[in-house]
Amino acid sequence: MATAGLALGGSNTLLNAQTYAQRHQVKDKVKIAYIGIGNRGEQIIGEFERTGMVEVTALCDVDMGAAHTQKVMAKYPNAKRFRDFRKMLDEGAHLFDAVAIATPDHSHFPISMLALAQGKHVFVEKPLARTFYEAELLMEAARKRPNLVTQVGNQGHSEANYFQFKAWMDAGIIKDVTAVTAHLNNPRRWHKWDTNIHKLPEGQQLPKDLDWDTWLCAQPFHEYNKDYHLGQWRCWYDFGMGALGDWGAHIIDTVHEFLDLGLPYEINMLYANGHNDYFFPYSSTILFRFPQRGNMPPVDITWYDGLDNLPPIPAGYGVSGLDPNIPATNQGETPKAKLNPGKIIYSKELTFKGASHGSTLTIIPEEKAREMQSKLPEVPKSPSNHYENFLLACMGREKTRSPFEINGVLSQVFCLGVIAQRLNTQLFFDPRNKVFTNNEFANALLAGTPPRKGWEQFYKL
Repeated sequence: MATAGLALGGSNTLLNAQTYAQRHQVKDKVKIAYIGIGNRGEQIIGEFERTGMVEVTALCDVDMGAAHTQKVMAKYPNAKRFRDFRKMLDEGAHLFDAVAIATPDHSHFPISMLALAQGKHVFVEKPLARTFYEAELLMEAARKRPNLVTQVGNQGHSEANYFQFKAWMDAGIIKDVTAVTAHLNNPRRWHKWDTNIHKLPEGQQLPKDLDWDTWLCAQPFHEYNKDYHLGQWRCWYDFGMGALGDWGAHIIDTVHEFLDLGLPYEINMLYANGHNDYFFPYSSTILFRFPQRGNMPPVDITWYDGLDNLPPIPAGYGVSGLDPNIPATNQGETPKAKLNPGKIIYSKELTFKGASHGSTLTIIPEEKAREMQSKLPEVPKSPSNHYENFLLACMGREKTRSPFEINGVLSQVFCLGVIAQRLNTQLFFDPRNKVFTNNEFANALLAGTPPRKGWEQFYKL
C-alpha cells in the first residue's frame, strides 16, 4: 500500500516546511498567470506557491473589487492585473509562460483555447470542458502544439491511488474488471431549489465591479443573478456539469485511464428525482456501458448521486470511513452522507473498495484482503504532486499525468452523462463516429448552443 502521506498532494508538501524547489534543488521558476483568483482559484494559487517554482506575473478576474479577490491581489502586489483574459493574453502575453485557470466550467474552453493559441502552457481545473465538442477541440488544439504542456486539475492523478492502480494492474491484481459503482451522496447547492421551475431567475442588480459580459463568455446572454455566481453556476445546465462533472474526475479517473475505457456505447438515465429543464436533478443514477477492449471484458459504470440514492453495498464492505485527505465538497456543509464519496470495483475474482481523489483501494472482504496481502506489489511513491508535476513538465523534467489527451476523453464521458441527465432518457452512442444513433436532440447537445456574437473564433483551430 502507498503511504497515507501521499493521499493528498497539498498535505504532502505541508508536512515539510521546505518547498519542493528547496528539497530537490530546483532553481528554475515558471512565470505564471492566474485566471480566476478567488475561492477555488485562491486554493490552487496556494498550492502552486508551496512548490517554490513559480513567479507570479499576472492576475486576472472578472470581479477584481470583491473581497475574495482582493486578498490574493494583496499577496502579489507586483503582478499585472486584468479583468478580461482576452486582454491579458493579448497585451500581457510577454509576461508569462503558463496560465492556471480556476473559473466556472463554461469558461474553461475559451480561456484554454486562447492560451494555447498564444503559446502558453495550460493548467485548468476539471472538468476540462462543458460540451463534448469543446473537449474534442481542446484535445486537437493540444495535439497541434506538442511543445506546450497541459494539465487538468484532478489532483488525485498524481497521488497514491494513481500509482497503486497502475502497480496493481501491472501485477495482475486488478484484471478482468466488469463493473464499477461510483457514488457521491453528499448535499449539493441545488437540493433546496424548486424543481417546478418554468423559467430562468429574474435579473438582479449587478455588483459594481463585476464584468458580467466576460463572465458569460460564449454562453447566450443571461441577466445577472446571484444564483449563477460564486459557485452557484455548477447547478445549471447552461454553466456547469453538476455532481458528475464536479466529482466524477476524482472518483473514476484511474478506472477510466488504466482500463482504457474510452467512450461508452450506451448512456442510460436509470433514475432521476427532481428532473427539470434548467438545473440538475436532486438525484441521478446513470449507467455507462463500455465495450470490450482487446482482452479486457466490457465494463459497466453506474453513477449514483443524491441523498436518497445510495448504491447497493456488497457483503464485507465494512465501514465507510471519511478519508481526511479528501477535500470537502465546498457546499458549505459538514459532510453527513451515509456513504462517503467513492467507488466499488468488481472484477471476476476480486472486489475493491475505494474513496475519492488520491485515496488507495482495499480488497474486500477483509478475509480476502489478508489472503492477498503477500501477493501485493510494492507501490512507488509519487515523485511530485499535481502542481509540481505541471511545473516540472513546463521545465521539461516530467510529463504531465492528466494532459488534455488523457483527461479530455474522460471529460467527454461526463458530457455524455449530462446529456442523458438533461433529456432523462436512454442514449446509444457510436464511439467511432462520435454521434448518438437514436436521438437527434442529443446530437445537437454534443456541441450545445451556438456561441454568442464575437466568440465564434474560439471554436476555430
